[in-house]
Amino acid sequence: MAPMVVQWAVLGALLGALAPGLGELGGVARLAGFLVAVACAGGGWVLLAQALARRGRRGLGPADLVTVTRGTLACVVAALTTSSLLGPTVAGTSVGAATVGGATEAGLAGSVLRSPLVALASVALALDAVDGWVARRTGTATSLGARLDMEVDAFLILVLSIAAAQLLGWWVLAIGLFRYALVAATWVAPWLGGSVPPSYWRKAIAALQGIVLTLATADVLPRPVLTGAVAAALVLLAWSFGTQGAELWQAQARRPAWPTARRTVARRPAPGVDEGHGQRVGVSP
Repeated sequence: MAPMVVQWAVLGALLGALAPGLGELGGVARLAGFLVAVACAGGGWVLLAQALARRGRRGLGPADLVTVTRGTLACVVAALTTSSLLGPTVAGTSVGAATVGGATEAGLAGSVLRSPLVALASVALALDAVDGWVARRTGTATSLGARLDMEVDAFLILVLSIAAAQLLGWWVLAIGLFRYALVAATWVAPWLGGSVPPSYWRKAIAALQGIVLTLATADVLPRPVLTGAVAAALVLLAWSFGTQGAELWQAQARRPAWPTARRTVARRPAPGVDEGHGQRVGVSP
Protein backbone atom coordinates (compact mmCIF):
# COMPACT_ATOMS: atom_id res chain seq x y z
CA MET A 1 0.00 0.00 0.00
CA ALA A 2 2.80 2.44 0.91
CA PRO A 3 4.50 2.26 -2.53
CA MET A 4 1.18 2.99 -4.22
CA VAL A 5 0.58 6.03 -2.02
CA VAL A 6 4.09 7.30 -2.76
CA GLN A 7 3.69 6.84 -6.51
CA TRP A 8 0.33 8.62 -6.52
CA ALA A 9 1.97 11.44 -4.56
CA VAL A 10 4.77 11.60 -7.16
CA LEU A 11 2.20 11.68 -9.96
CA GLY A 12 0.25 14.46 -8.25
CA ALA A 13 3.40 16.47 -7.57
CA LEU A 14 4.53 16.24 -11.20
CA LEU A 15 1.13 17.23 -12.55
CA GLY A 16 0.94 20.07 -10.05
CA ALA A 17 4.40 21.33 -10.98
CA LEU A 18 3.52 21.28 -14.67
CA ALA A 19 0.12 22.96 -14.27
CA PRO A 20 1.30 26.62 -14.07
CA GLY A 21 3.20 26.31 -17.33
CA LEU A 22 0.26 24.90 -19.24
CA GLY A 23 -1.73 28.12 -19.40
CA GLU A 24 -1.44 28.19 -23.19
CA LEU A 25 -3.56 25.05 -23.43
CA GLY A 26 -7.31 24.95 -23.54
CA GLY A 27 -9.38 23.40 -20.80
CA VAL A 28 -10.14 20.30 -22.87
CA ALA A 29 -6.45 19.60 -23.49
CA ARG A 30 -5.57 20.01 -19.82
CA LEU A 31 -8.46 17.83 -18.67
CA ALA A 32 -7.69 15.11 -21.21
CA GLY A 33 -4.07 15.00 -20.12
CA PHE A 34 -5.07 14.74 -16.46
CA LEU A 35 -7.54 11.93 -17.15
CA VAL A 36 -4.97 10.00 -19.19
CA ALA A 37 -2.42 10.25 -16.37
CA VAL A 38 -4.92 9.05 -13.75
CA ALA A 39 -6.28 6.24 -15.96
CA CYS A 40 -2.77 5.12 -16.87
CA ALA A 41 -1.55 5.03 -13.27
CA GLY A 42 -4.75 3.48 -11.93
CA GLY A 43 -4.88 0.80 -14.62
CA GLY A 44 -1.22 0.00 -14.10
CA TRP A 45 -1.69 -0.52 -10.37
CA VAL A 46 -4.71 -2.78 -10.92
CA LEU A 47 -2.75 -4.99 -13.33
CA LEU A 48 0.25 -5.04 -11.00
CA ALA A 49 -1.91 -6.00 -8.01
CA GLN A 50 -3.40 -8.87 -10.01
CA ALA A 51 0.08 -10.07 -11.03
CA LEU A 52 1.26 -9.97 -7.40
CA ALA A 53 -1.80 -11.92 -6.26
CA ARG A 54 -1.27 -14.62 -8.89
CA ARG A 55 2.28 -15.13 -7.65
CA GLY A 56 1.36 -15.03 -3.98
CA ARG A 57 3.52 -11.97 -3.37
CA ARG A 58 2.56 -9.25 -0.92
CA GLY A 59 4.92 -6.48 -1.92
CA LEU A 60 7.45 -5.07 -4.34
CA GLY A 61 11.21 -5.36 -4.28
CA PRO A 62 13.56 -2.36 -4.47
CA ALA A 63 14.13 -2.80 -8.20
CA ASP A 64 10.38 -3.05 -8.76
CA LEU A 65 9.92 0.32 -7.05
CA VAL A 66 12.35 1.90 -9.50
CA THR A 67 10.44 0.35 -12.40
CA VAL A 68 7.12 1.56 -11.00
CA THR A 69 8.60 5.06 -10.75
CA ARG A 70 9.53 4.79 -14.42
CA GLY A 71 5.93 3.80 -15.11
CA THR A 72 4.69 6.88 -13.25
CA LEU A 73 6.94 9.09 -15.37
CA ALA A 74 5.64 7.34 -18.49
CA CYS A 75 2.08 8.17 -17.40
CA VAL A 76 2.96 11.86 -17.15
CA VAL A 77 4.64 11.69 -20.58
CA ALA A 78 1.42 10.13 -21.89
CA ALA A 79 -0.58 12.98 -20.33
CA LEU A 80 1.63 15.62 -21.97
CA THR A 81 1.43 13.82 -25.31
CA THR A 82 -2.36 13.72 -25.10
CA SER A 83 -2.54 17.42 -24.26
CA SER A 84 -0.22 18.23 -27.16
CA LEU A 85 -2.56 16.41 -29.53
CA LEU A 86 -5.52 18.51 -28.40
CA GLY A 87 -3.93 21.84 -27.56
CA PRO A 88 -2.64 24.75 -29.66
CA THR A 89 1.00 25.65 -30.12
CA VAL A 90 2.53 28.70 -28.46
CA ALA A 91 1.95 30.64 -31.63
CA GLY A 92 -1.73 29.81 -31.45
CA THR A 93 -1.80 27.42 -34.40
CA SER A 94 -4.21 24.60 -33.75
CA VAL A 95 -3.13 21.00 -34.08
CA GLY A 96 -3.32 19.79 -37.64
CA ALA A 97 -3.55 23.27 -39.13
CA ALA A 98 -0.18 23.21 -40.87
CA THR A 99 1.59 20.54 -42.85
CA VAL A 100 5.35 20.32 -43.29
CA GLY A 101 6.92 17.64 -45.48
CA GLY A 102 3.72 15.61 -45.48
CA ALA A 103 3.58 15.47 -41.68
CA THR A 104 0.95 17.25 -39.64
CA GLU A 105 2.53 20.04 -37.61
CA ALA A 106 0.93 19.26 -34.28
CA GLY A 107 0.98 20.79 -30.82
CA LEU A 108 4.56 19.73 -30.08
CA ALA A 109 5.90 22.01 -32.82
CA GLY A 110 6.84 24.98 -30.65
CA SER A 111 4.65 23.87 -27.76
CA VAL A 112 5.35 24.55 -24.08
CA LEU A 113 4.84 20.81 -23.57
CA ARG A 114 7.90 19.67 -25.48
CA SER A 115 10.58 20.55 -22.93
CA PRO A 116 8.97 18.84 -19.90
CA LEU A 117 7.95 15.88 -22.06
CA VAL A 118 11.51 15.35 -23.29
CA ALA A 119 12.95 15.87 -19.79
CA LEU A 120 10.64 13.33 -18.14
CA ALA A 121 11.12 10.81 -20.94
CA SER A 122 14.90 11.16 -20.60
CA VAL A 123 14.73 10.47 -16.86
CA ALA A 124 12.49 7.43 -17.44
CA LEU A 125 14.92 6.08 -20.04
CA ALA A 126 17.92 6.65 -17.76
CA LEU A 127 16.22 4.79 -14.91
CA ASP A 128 15.90 1.77 -17.20
CA ALA A 129 19.53 0.98 -16.39
CA VAL A 130 19.01 1.58 -12.68
CA ASP A 131 16.31 -0.99 -11.91
CA GLY A 132 18.34 -3.84 -13.42
CA TRP A 133 21.43 -2.75 -11.47
CA VAL A 134 19.44 -2.58 -8.23
CA ALA A 135 17.96 -6.05 -8.87
CA ARG A 136 21.42 -7.55 -9.38
CA ARG A 137 23.01 -5.80 -6.41
CA THR A 138 20.22 -6.73 -4.00
CA GLY A 139 19.61 -10.23 -5.37
CA THR A 140 15.93 -9.44 -5.90
CA ALA A 141 15.60 -10.20 -9.62
CA THR A 142 12.24 -11.85 -10.30
CA SER A 143 10.24 -12.93 -13.33
CA LEU A 144 7.57 -10.41 -12.32
CA GLY A 145 10.15 -7.63 -12.20
CA ALA A 146 11.43 -8.54 -15.65
CA ARG A 147 7.89 -8.55 -17.04
CA LEU A 148 7.07 -5.24 -15.35
CA ASP A 149 10.22 -3.69 -16.81
CA MET A 150 9.32 -4.93 -20.28
CA GLU A 151 5.76 -3.58 -20.09
CA VAL A 152 6.91 -0.15 -18.89
CA ASP A 153 9.47 -0.04 -21.71
CA ALA A 154 6.83 -0.95 -24.30
CA PHE A 155 4.35 1.64 -23.01
CA LEU A 156 6.94 4.43 -22.90
CA ILE A 157 8.07 3.62 -26.45
CA LEU A 158 4.45 3.68 -27.63
CA VAL A 159 3.87 7.09 -26.05
CA LEU A 160 7.11 8.50 -27.45
CA SER A 161 6.24 7.20 -30.91
CA ILE A 162 2.94 9.11 -30.72
CA ALA A 163 4.81 12.25 -29.65
CA ALA A 164 7.42 11.92 -32.40
CA ALA A 165 4.75 11.09 -34.99
CA GLN A 166 3.29 14.57 -34.52
CA LEU A 167 6.50 15.98 -35.97
CA LEU A 168 7.65 13.34 -38.46
CA GLY A 169 4.47 11.62 -39.59
CA TRP A 170 2.27 8.84 -38.32
CA TRP A 171 4.44 6.09 -39.82
CA VAL A 172 6.57 6.50 -36.67
CA LEU A 173 3.78 4.76 -34.73
CA ALA A 174 5.02 1.47 -36.19
CA ILE A 175 7.85 1.52 -33.64
CA GLY A 176 5.48 1.73 -30.70
CA LEU A 177 3.03 -0.81 -32.08
CA PHE A 178 5.58 -3.52 -32.95
CA ARG A 179 5.59 -5.22 -29.58
CA TYR A 180 1.81 -5.06 -29.17
CA ALA A 181 1.39 -6.53 -32.64
CA LEU A 182 3.58 -9.45 -31.57
CA VAL A 183 1.44 -9.98 -28.47
CA ALA A 184 -1.70 -9.97 -30.63
CA ALA A 185 -0.07 -12.46 -33.01
CA THR A 186 0.36 -14.96 -30.17
CA TRP A 187 -3.40 -15.48 -30.21
CA VAL A 188 -3.04 -16.95 -33.69
CA ALA A 189 0.44 -18.46 -33.30
CA PRO A 190 1.01 -19.26 -29.59
CA TRP A 191 4.59 -20.33 -30.26
CA LEU A 192 5.45 -16.64 -30.77
CA GLY A 193 5.03 -16.23 -27.01
CA GLY A 194 7.99 -18.47 -26.28
CA SER A 195 11.33 -17.32 -24.90
CA VAL A 196 14.61 -16.91 -26.74
CA PRO A 197 18.19 -16.76 -25.44
CA PRO A 198 19.31 -13.30 -24.31
CA SER A 199 20.81 -11.20 -27.08
CA TYR A 200 23.03 -8.16 -26.58
CA TRP A 201 22.04 -6.75 -29.96
CA ARG A 202 18.33 -7.08 -29.31
CA LYS A 203 18.74 -5.26 -26.00
CA ALA A 204 20.79 -2.53 -27.65
CA ILE A 205 18.25 -2.08 -30.44
CA ALA A 206 15.40 -1.89 -27.92
CA ALA A 207 17.25 0.78 -25.92
CA LEU A 208 18.02 2.69 -29.11
CA GLN A 209 14.31 3.16 -29.88
CA GLY A 210 13.68 5.31 -26.82
CA ILE A 211 16.78 7.43 -27.39
CA VAL A 212 15.99 8.10 -31.04
CA LEU A 213 12.32 8.85 -30.37
CA THR A 214 13.23 11.27 -27.58
CA LEU A 215 15.66 13.09 -29.87
CA ALA A 216 12.97 13.25 -32.55
CA THR A 217 10.47 14.65 -30.05
CA ALA A 218 13.01 17.23 -28.89
CA ASP A 219 13.33 18.35 -32.54
CA VAL A 220 16.93 19.43 -31.99
CA LEU A 221 18.25 18.31 -35.39
CA PRO A 222 17.14 19.02 -38.96
CA ARG A 223 13.98 17.11 -39.83
CA PRO A 224 15.64 15.04 -42.62
CA VAL A 225 18.27 13.85 -40.13
CA LEU A 226 15.64 12.95 -37.54
CA THR A 227 13.53 11.19 -40.15
CA GLY A 228 16.51 9.14 -41.28
CA ALA A 229 17.45 8.23 -37.71
CA VAL A 230 13.92 7.12 -36.81
CA ALA A 231 13.59 5.17 -40.07
CA ALA A 232 16.89 3.39 -39.34
CA ALA A 233 15.70 2.58 -35.82
CA LEU A 234 12.49 1.15 -37.26
CA VAL A 235 14.43 -1.05 -39.69
CA LEU A 236 16.63 -2.35 -36.87
CA LEU A 237 13.57 -3.05 -34.73
CA ALA A 238 11.95 -4.98 -37.59
CA TRP A 239 15.16 -6.99 -37.98
CA SER A 240 15.24 -7.69 -34.23
CA PHE A 241 11.66 -8.93 -34.11
CA GLY A 242 12.20 -10.85 -37.33
CA THR A 243 15.20 -12.77 -35.99
CA GLN A 244 13.33 -13.44 -32.76
CA GLY A 245 10.39 -14.81 -34.72
CA ALA A 246 12.72 -16.99 -36.80
CA GLU A 247 14.33 -18.44 -33.65
CA LEU A 248 10.93 -19.18 -32.14
CA TRP A 249 9.78 -20.83 -35.37
CA GLN A 250 12.86 -23.04 -35.46
CA ALA A 251 12.36 -24.00 -31.82
CA GLN A 252 8.72 -24.84 -32.53
CA ALA A 253 9.69 -26.90 -35.59
CA ARG A 254 12.23 -28.91 -33.57
CA ARG A 255 9.69 -29.70 -30.88
CA PRO A 256 8.75 -33.42 -31.08
CA ALA A 257 5.28 -34.25 -32.33
CA TRP A 258 2.68 -35.43 -29.82
CA PRO A 259 2.72 -39.26 -29.70
CA THR A 260 -0.40 -40.87 -31.11
CA ALA A 261 0.01 -44.47 -29.95
CA ARG A 262 0.24 -43.80 -26.26
CA ARG A 263 -0.58 -40.41 -24.83
CA THR A 264 0.78 -39.53 -21.43
CA VAL A 265 0.55 -36.34 -19.47
CA ALA A 266 3.80 -35.33 -17.83
CA ARG A 267 3.72 -33.46 -14.57
CA ARG A 268 4.98 -29.94 -15.23
CA PRO A 269 7.56 -28.56 -12.81
CA ALA A 270 6.83 -25.51 -10.74
CA PRO A 271 7.65 -22.14 -12.31
CA GLY A 272 11.33 -21.36 -12.08
CA VAL A 273 12.37 -25.01 -11.91
CA ASP A 274 14.69 -26.49 -14.50
CA GLU A 275 12.83 -29.34 -16.21
CA GLY A 276 15.96 -31.43 -16.74
CA HIS A 277 17.43 -31.37 -13.24
CA GLY A 278 14.69 -30.16 -10.93
CA GLN A 279 16.84 -27.24 -9.78
CA ARG A 280 15.68 -23.70 -9.26
CA VAL A 281 17.21 -21.47 -11.87
CA GLY A 282 17.43 -17.84 -12.89
CA VAL A 283 14.91 -15.72 -11.11
CA SER A 284 12.29 -16.31 -8.47
CA PRO A 285 8.58 -16.30 -9.37
